Amino acid sequence: MTCTKAYRVCPICEANCGLEVTVEDNNVVAIRGNDEDLISLGHICPKGVALMELRDDPDRVTTPMVRKNGELVPASWEEAFSVIKEKFAAIKAQYGSEALSLFIGNATIGTTPFMVGYQMLLQCMGTQNLYTAGSMDHLPKLLTCKEMYGWEYTNPVPDIDNSDYILMIGANPMVSNGSLWLATGFRKRLKAMQSRGGQLEVIDPRFTETAKVADQHHFIRPGQDPYFLLGLLHVIFRDDLANPGVANPHLNGLEQIEQLAASVDLQQIADNCGIDVATIESIAHKLAKTERAGIYGRVGSTTQIHGTLTSWLTEVINIITGKLDIPGGMMFPKSAAFCVNAQGQPGIGLPNTTPPHRTRVRNMPAVCGELPVACLAEEITTPGKGQIKGLVTICGNPASSTPGAEQLDHALSELDFLLCFDIYINETTRHADVILPGAHTFEKSFYGAYSVNYAVRNVVRYSPALFDLNDGYLSDWDAFLQVCSLAAGGEVLNEEGLLAMENQMISAVLDQAAQDEYSIAHGINVNEAIGKLTSARGIDRVMEAGFRSGPYGDGFGKNPDGITLEKIIAQPNGLDLGPLQPRLPEVLRTPSGKLELAPPAFMEEAKVLFATQPETSEFTLIGRRQPRGQNSWGHNVNILIKGKFRCTLQMHSEDANRLQLQEGDNVKLDTETGQIVAQLEISDDMMPGVISLPHGFGHDKEGMKLTRAMQQPGVNINNILSNQCLDALTGNVVTNGVPVNVTQIH
Repeated sequence: MTCTKAYRVCPICEANCGLEVTVEDNNVVAIRGNDEDLISLGHICPKGVALMELRDDPDRVTTPMVRKNGELVPASWEEAFSVIKEKFAAIKAQYGSEALSLFIGNATIGTTPFMVGYQMLLQCMGTQNLYTAGSMDHLPKLLTCKEMYGWEYTNPVPDIDNSDYILMIGANPMVSNGSLWLATGFRKRLKAMQSRGGQLEVIDPRFTETAKVADQHHFIRPGQDPYFLLGLLHVIFRDDLANPGVANPHLNGLEQIEQLAASVDLQQIADNCGIDVATIESIAHKLAKTERAGIYGRVGSTTQIHGTLTSWLTEVINIITGKLDIPGGMMFPKSAAFCVNAQGQPGIGLPNTTPPHRTRVRNMPAVCGELPVACLAEEITTPGKGQIKGLVTICGNPASSTPGAEQLDHALSELDFLLCFDIYINETTRHADVILPGAHTFEKSFYGAYSVNYAVRNVVRYSPALFDLNDGYLSDWDAFLQVCSLAAGGEVLNEEGLLAMENQMISAVLDQAAQDEYSIAHGINVNEAIGKLTSARGIDRVMEAGFRSGPYGDGFGKNPDGITLEKIIAQPNGLDLGPLQPRLPEVLRTPSGKLELAPPAFMEEAKVLFATQPETSEFTLIGRRQPRGQNSWGHNVNILIKGKFRCTLQMHSEDANRLQLQEGDNVKLDTETGQIVAQLEISDDMMPGVISLPHGFGHDKEGMKLTRAMQQPGVNINNILSNQCLDALTGNVVTNGVPVNVTQIH
């Protein structure tokens, strides 16, 4: 018996924890946190351990599935590709390529080929109809960064390892380990900050896991975060605390922000958000006067009716108090590959003159190329030119995870063609005509191309495959390339054809670098560079091209000390590229080359906020993230679902007593969209008048193959959330601060 240890990065969520994997005779026998990992510092959550059980889940899809006589049955890859080719061709011939659409789910970030290649698939399909899980989560943050800094992934993150004070709004990194903020090992980082006298202050309508380890916590009425932030802004200018510091020479719009702050009625702000004037003033002074500090907001702040305003005001306050681009403040990471804000002329971008693609029915614009998934159902069911007839989903379950879930579930059944890249027959894929299975994470390479844009330290980690593919599988990369070929009207590719398509993508990456006079790879001979890549065809070659032409790369020999894939793989705990460094003004890619404090659309939306009185109701509903869950994924894995039933409605004891409710009672929740019945959990972690239900449950549909999940299905919060209630600037769905009626079931 041989026993070895391998070190990998967990791909399940954006935390990307480092794993120590024990292997005996080609079998994984243990998984624990990697204590030497440069980012996660030994942290691991139950989802990482679950990778062992997931590999052997009897419900996991292990062969292509094709619909025959109304049923999904196992098929060969050849048969699956034949159906895909026929369906793509038929839709394009009858309706045109505009009748095709692509949806990418959150789990796409855990599969490198899909993450770096989905734009190529979109081009091969010939459509602009891209829907993503981002419009259920973080589209307000992307738009904010795009408008203010010039690229949607130019997102400053708290430099917690050097910070003395962090104000956190609607975020729970004790569970998430830092969403849009790769701060895995958060507990250790927080303890280190507190040990040197630093403080964490949390604003949240729930006394979250993070609030419990914070120095202070304040309840806030759900959805009222922008009022609170405007209150901070008002106090900062009123008390002469504004000092943009190093950002000052690069600002546009400071006077407009000062005028906005002056128009605020602080008492009205306090009444709206439920945080008193004295507390608002105290926090504003603490934030402004602490040199190494910053505000961090996440899902709770973006998935509300004014999510973009909340994201924008968070950035504005960080900037005007001098917290941007300084150690211990809010810093810009620089990723090792495909880093747009390190390409081209530093400090300036190109004007965007192309009008955004829009949905047909509601005329909603694409934001950063992404259409609101809340519009997907109506785009499928509404007749007319451009009606969606064919849909490809990648690593997502929108029939479960989207508000108005029942409507979308019905719409999927009306498609002429649904192709799903997935490992389960779930709420979405049960409607599929073809399912293409993914290889297990240990059988493929992984690079966290998404998460590194938000890392608390510039580190590059790459995980080569541990095992060869099991018999009967294609690699995710080869399956993806074949679908690209078929979507473009081509044939099933032989090995030579796969290599040609792979080189086409690599050439696009290297051509751009070769022509960029600011790139380390400027002037390279692209064909010669391709010849220097690893000889093994596959996604590793694409990533090697990205690394070697990226900001830290060797430029294919032009910078001998630069990184290569070989150097990265040789450091399984991570190749350290150093702490976050000041990047103004080179990081900016706005048309003006300035940091845009007051984008016109944001200023106009602020006027709407002032003209709107917050909606009041007996109860408002918020979501709840759990460490054993990842959206609708994982509920079929025993290690993640065992123990206490977790799909419960949390309510404060005062509210429960007033309604004469007891622990474990069934209560009905209803909105204009629908109604559900949930099991009550009485918890004084909740703000009175606020109730909370976790996302991702409700596995009760016919035709699924999720044996374990269906034994305790829970209820789907998205059946009572509306796909009509959206953030006006992005179309992001509203899942927090939703008015709801609560009644006891007798």
